[in-house]
Amino acid sequence: MRTQAPGFWNNQKEAEAVMKKVRELKGWISGYEQIKQSVEDLAVLFDFAKEGEATEEEVDSQYASTLALVEKLELKNMLRGEADSMSCVLKINSGAGGTESQDWASMLMRMYIRWAEDNNYKAAISNLQDGDEAGIKTVTMQIEGDYAYGYLKGENGVHRLVRVSPYNAQGKRMTSFASVFVTPLVDDTIEISINQASISWDTFRSGGAGGQNVNKVESGVRLRYQYKDPYTGEEEEILIENTETRDQPKNKENALRQLRSILYDKELQHRMAEQQKVESNKKKIEWGSQIRSYVFDDRRVKDHRTNYQSSNVQAVMDGEINEFIKAYLMEFGGEE
Repeated sequence: MRTQAPGFWNNQKEAEAVMKKVRELKGWISGYEQIKQSVEDLAVLFDFAKEGEATEEEVDSQYASTLALVEKLELKNMLRGEADSMSCVLKINSGAGGTESQDWASMLMRMYIRWAEDNNYKAAISNLQDGDEAGIKTVTMQIEGDYAYGYLKGENGVHRLVRVSPYNAQGKRMTSFASVFVTPLVDDTIEISINQASISWDTFRSGGAGGQNVNKVESGVRLRYQYKDPYTGEEEEILIENTETRDQPKNKENALRQLRSILYDKELQHRMAEQQKVESNKKKIEWGSQIRSYVFDDRRVKDHRTNYQSSNVQAVMDGEINEFIKAYLMEFGGEE
């Protein structure tokens, strides 16, 4: 095997890329073998049932578990994009509307943290700005683990909340918005060109509760990058803040990693746009548009792209969004 060859780890970046590919292939092989075994078990159980040695309920149960394995592998087949297997950066911004929308942004943050925990991903907050009275204005999280970006890329867009607001004295039904942005978290195996002359740094004191260093040491960093689109020539400033640790060099390293992720995502978006021009007969995916409504008093969460909906609003807000993710990927995953 190549991985057993002498000197395999001499080039660590190359070796890590190979090991990542090995893990992916093992995942496909394992999935296939599980399904093969489950189908064989189902066939045996069916024969037993015909002989009266197994019940119909046992056959139905085995059929359901086999179908679930097939659907799981089929869903994974929708995650074949270049960036799908990567970890991701997820950013939430509250919309206009003050306290109500800031509270909604914090509820979404909790939803994604709970989703990450339930699905064995590591979620770390790299920057958070509290709301004026409650909730948050913005948060940036890193969600690390295989296929985090592939599963969460469909969360890109505007999320709409409709509820009787606890912040409204008249008890009126209020509508609030928050935007979610998901980008792949690139690792060292991805080559990204960064113009060092376009980077400038500021430092500031991190806020919040904590030890003696908080508000005394300028450990927070602010990265400004003057980006020029290589395809259109348009210029923009990319602003990244990181207060994840009390170690300024570590925060700088994290900010640079997020910059590389943003630049990589811009290249991906360009490729997707070019592909959509060629394949114009396919259904267009509108990134950044309103994607989902959460209507609390009607007990309904509906995805406007797939029309999938759930009546268990509390479960959704507790992170149970896998069925929404699955519906999106099964409809649009193959088009990407």
